[in-house]
Amino acid sequence: MKPIRSKTVEEYKLVSSFERVRAALLEDQYADRLDRPLAYWALPNDRRLPLAFLGHSLRSLLETPFEELSLTPGIGQKKIASLVKLLSRATKDHPPEMPHEVARLAPLPAAPVGAPEGSSVDGQSFDPALVSEALWVLWRDAVRSSGQQHEKLGRLAPSLQALPTVIWHTPLGEYIDRTVDEIRHLKTHGEKRVRVILEIYYVVHEVLATAGSQDHLSIRLMPRFVLPIEQWLNELLAAERVPDEAEIKAKLVQPMLEQIHVDAGPTIARLAEGRLGTEGSPQSVRQQARRMAVTRARVYQLLDDCSKVMSVRWPEGRHLLAALTDHLRTLEADADQLRLYNAAIELFYPTHDGEIENG
Repeated sequence: MKPIRSKTVEEYKLVSSFERVRAALLEDQYADRLDRPLAYWALPNDRRLPLAFLGHSLRSLLETPFEELSLTPGIGQKKIASLVKLLSRATKDHPPEMPHEVARLAPLPAAPVGAPEGSSVDGQSFDPALVSEALWVLWRDAVRSSGQQHEKLGRLAPSLQALPTVIWHTPLGEYIDRTVDEIRHLKTHGEKRVRVILEIYYVVHEVLATAGSQDHLSIRLMPRFVLPIEQWLNELLAAERVPDEAEIKAKLVQPMLEQIHVDAGPTIARLAEGRLGTEGSPQSVRQQARRMAVTRARVYQLLDDCSKVMSVRWPEGRHLLAALTDHLRTLEADADQLRLYNAAIELFYPTHDGEIENG
């Protein structure tokens, strides 16, 4: 008796697997997904994808005999195996989740010398190659059902260093009716831009999934640093006291500087610290320009990023601080006592009429 060739065994296994998953998908519970194309369950990093089948619906593939599929030009055993794998994914009630160790905890390689700030953000990495169309639909539905379409990408991004400035103020709704493939083919949407858009949707979905839902409650998404500051400001607005410099530094300035470090990098954060004088006497722009060996115009340009960050991260801050400024004016607060407060407003929300004059 001649031994059975491994190829014949592999073919038998493929036929058996195909028929098994075919029978499962033809059950009534999967009727809602039969008209979706096979590509819906493909991941960008899948290898040996059966490209000839990706545009076909599950229905048409399942109605085609295995022998006919296997005779398709360019389709060999490995691509048939990939077809079976994608069909198997379609039987899952939920698309494959992104592994946390890859989606959030995968270390980035060290940035090369001379690389721009933001090449590595908090040592974290997000892999867009793990995002299937099915997973993307899940994230889009979470954003839509929670009413977060109006929120700006820059408001919710893990770090603005990874987000091109031209889309800081773009609402999530800009992409909510597009497929991942359509986003990838948008003009000016290279891999870096697509990656961060997908990541923001992923972050929103994770937060909403963790929070759950209650009919009588709604969720307001905001950067983590904002809530403690707003609580402090509201307490002051309801009180008849003037905060001292130590309190202003701890409750307002330091959290904002830490966010600048996250969003604009250490160089701008150090410039902001020096300008405000949080660790000593305030530095003039001339002093900072001389120390950095750049022009004063360049220093002003870098410091201007602080207000750009706050305009997208915490736009409500301008109005809350203006309200507190008016309140402190009624208390006849001493301008020297509020030097750091006024300096912070001028840096983060530039205006010439926001300072409290010495009464």
